[in-house]
Amino acid sequence: MLNFSYHNPVKIVFGQGTIAQLTKLVPADATIMLTYGGGSIFKNGVYDQTKKALGDRKVIEFGGIEANPTYETLMKGVEIAREAGVDFLLAVGGGSVLDGTKFMAAAIPFTGENAWDLVIGTAKYTEATAIGAVLTLPATGSEMNYYAVISRTETQEKRGMGGPLLYPKFSILDPETTYSLPKSQIANGIADTFTHVMEQYMTYAIDAKVQDRMAEGILQTLIEIAPEVMGSEINYTARANFMWAATMALNGLLSVGVPTDWATHQIGHELTALHGIDHARTLAVVLPHLMAYKKADKLSKLVQYGQRVWGLTGTADEIADQAITKTAAFYESLEIPSKASAYPITADTILEVKNRFVERGMNFGERGDITPEAVEAILMASLS
Repeated sequence: MLNFSYHNPVKIVFGQGTIAQLTKLVPADATIMLTYGGGSIFKNGVYDQTKKALGDRKVIEFGGIEANPTYETLMKGVEIAREAGVDFLLAVGGGSVLDGTKFMAAAIPFTGENAWDLVIGTAKYTEATAIGAVLTLPATGSEMNYYAVISRTETQEKRGMGGPLLYPKFSILDPETTYSLPKSQIANGIADTFTHVMEQYMTYAIDAKVQDRMAEGILQTLIEIAPEVMGSEINYTARANFMWAATMALNGLLSVGVPTDWATHQIGHELTALHGIDHARTLAVVLPHLMAYKKADKLSKLVQYGQRVWGLTGTADEIADQAITKTAAFYESLEIPSKASAYPITADTILEVKNRFVERGMNFGERGDITPEAVEAILMASLS
């Protein structure tokens, strides 16, 4: 196991009726900006619960944050927040709302000329506006980490940022807020969570037994509860397990002391940036084909994964191949295609993705050996 330091200051408030606890969690004298997405919180009662809990605090609202939050939209919120003297941001929605709010937290006090520099890492921030969250869509784990992914429409980019100043002060997780979600969003959330675990687990063996067993437990949980979560009958217990699995998948615990990959996400971000494909669906296109491409390097973990998660038997090659097939089939069971041919992805798209990584001088993977040429090969395999 590798050396590591771990610290996570986020207070999690989990369970039914917990939105009411905002009255104790948000400072009474705060000037709050309430951020949200397309307005679903008005239909499912979350907005009313939030406003009631905030009482007579000063609240400014900023809605319209996209499923892939854009720099252009977020900067409008930044300007409003600066003018109003906002000192607390309350993100109410899914991971995209929270990601966008994290960017805003860094950008509001930023005095540089171009806040996009905060995203691409050419500018640093030494302070950030405080953030709290009410989560309504389990998927990204953004409620318990300091990462955010921001898109820029002008340049068709999707880039990640993050730092300890962007940890939420608290996150409220009430599984009942997921009841009104459409099936497609639930499927995306399960797929996203599954892939987050795989990015931290499907590397090479390093005898980190606790992390491996935790990862395998989350994967098995997702496989077990997916039919119930996706079913027509609402099951609180299944939704609660789903919500907590998504949080545990990316709060940092699985990645301590182990190598991590993240190539699937980096490639997927480019497919979203170029074609607007849902983030989780790009991951399903990439991961099985990346696993096949890197089969030799990932063989020991592929076998372990196949045996422990899927209960497979046979030779190492047979188990590895079946494990890859099972992974693709799991995405397909969520009605999420695992082939690029299901989307408007062409050879030209793939060349553009490759060239972007060449220009940035970027290699990926736990060994840093997924080159732009490897990305091209992986995506071309996903077309067939």
